[in-house]
Amino acid sequence: MRIGHGFDAHPLAAGRPCVLGGVTIPSDAGPVGHSDGDVVLHALAGALLGAAAAGDLGSVFGTDRPEWKSAAGEALVRHVRELTDHPEIGNVDVTILAARPPIAEHREAMRANIAALLGISVDRVSVKASSGNGLTDFGRGVGVAATVLVLVAGVATE
Repeated sequence: MRIGHGFDAHPLAAGRPCVLGGVTIPSDAGPVGHSDGDVVLHALAGALLGAAAAGDLGSVFGTDRPEWKSAAGEALVRHVRELTDHPEIGNVDVTILAARPPIAEHREAMRANIAALLGISVDRVSVKASSGNGLTDFGRGVGVAATVLVLVAGVATE
């Protein structure tokens, strides 16, 4: 068994689509990034890379890699799953840090999407959020971030 931790953060900009956990959320602003800015799926990809000791998002999907420009978060997770020989997922724990957009009404859709993407049951996926109470740019609605912990088994090692 191995644990991986992932983190991703992006600023929010008006007129951008807001996709979190693979779910499009109605919002006046969305994350800005080299790919789709989906901090949840980016952090998940980072957590899977961490569990396999296989690098980080920048080493695999860096901004110098034009083939990943505007890529959907699902594509990043699928690629990492291939790179890490599809380890068995025990569970996924997601925390979204954002004052906006509101997460609660989209939580179950995110859980279902992440579970389907990983081929696991939804009861193995937790999605929760914190506004940060205005203490950070995330809490002031300037950006959005996510942390993900993942427990895996069957990771290919050197």
